[in-house]
Amino acid sequence: MQEVAILGVGQIPVREHWDLSLRQLAVDAGRAALADADVAKVDGIFVSNMTSGRLNKQRHLGAMVADYLGQRGVEAVKLEAACGSAGSAMRQGILAVASGEMEAVLVIGAEKLTDTGFTETTSALATAADADYEIIQGVTFVGLNALIMRRYMHEYGYQREDFAPFALNAHANGAKNPNAMFRDPISQKIYDNGRIVADPISLFDASPIGDGAAALLLVPASKAPNAVRVVGSAVSTDTLAIHDREDPLWLKAAELSAKQAYEQAGIGPEAIDIFELHDAFSIMAALSLESCGFAERGEGVKMGQRGDILANGRLPISTMGGLKGRGHPVGATGLYQLAEAVLQIRGDAGEAQIDGVNIAMTQNIGGSGATIATHILKRP
Repeated sequence: MQEVAILGVGQIPVREHWDLSLRQLAVDAGRAALADADVAKVDGIFVSNMTSGRLNKQRHLGAMVADYLGQRGVEAVKLEAACGSAGSAMRQGILAVASGEMEAVLVIGAEKLTDTGFTETTSALATAADADYEIIQGVTFVGLNALIMRRYMHEYGYQREDFAPFALNAHANGAKNPNAMFRDPISQKIYDNGRIVADPISLFDASPIGDGAAALLLVPASKAPNAVRVVGSAVSTDTLAIHDREDPLWLKAAELSAKQAYEQAGIGPEAIDIFELHDAFSIMAALSLESCGFAERGEGVKMGQRGDILANGRLPISTMGGLKGRGHPVGATGLYQLAEAVLQIRGDAGEAQIDGVNIAMTQNIGGSGATIATHILKRP
């Protein structure tokens, strides 16, 4: 297997894009990545999306995107793994290039969530859970995460306000990212007064949905000696339903995929300079830090309290806003994480730039932890 490099990146600002269709979002992001890489033709396209068939009445995204990108004839497919769709699509793109089967691969994540009503969109997102044993009970996705957070608080003695550093950090970093949905920092007081969405999760513990698209252009590293390298890539799974897990407070798929990625990269967690984790909810940020070896069990929240996660901390996270500040267009989120990691390594992150980033890790979570993709990128 040959080493893979990321030659181009493209992002569309996360917004409520009333004037842009799902088609246009995906195509614009793909064009931006092609232009960044100075590549005109690719051998394959992998499109990630979760809800297009239900919310946008459009399936068959691979052929549609290839057509409107001027890439007719190339192999193109859509991949879906709930909120982990983009990380999973990235994995397939990497394998296609690493195997030598393809020399230039475009991975595009796109999601259009704001054209439909709240009930319809929420119902579509809930399909990431177990239809027969979770959704049938009437639980929403935020409700499932609220159950996990409540149990975590009970086991380790935390209060809701102890999770505030995750939200404050994300919003502070998002204010420096022109592609972020929220561009204003928040204070502890604002966090404390946040409206409860599903007790104990407040408005500031939950990421916002939005419309967006991001893309990466992958090539063999031998063809791009100065491009950011992919040195670790793994996807692992866990039970779909939370109640089937041995431990609902441990992201087993995060542990497994991170372990594989670390082994591929030949490093441990101590070598990671920044971590773009999947902070769809504050509790997921804490669990990811623990399951990936950055904190002991029950200690993830303390990393936030100590300032370890800040831009000048031991392990900066959500460096360009994360899901909480940038927004969470679910099928595109994992590619936004990867694009941001590439920009940090290149030194092209603008106001959000973290000094001395050589190795970055991203982690994209599908459902409540059923599919988790971990990638490690490195400066050439």
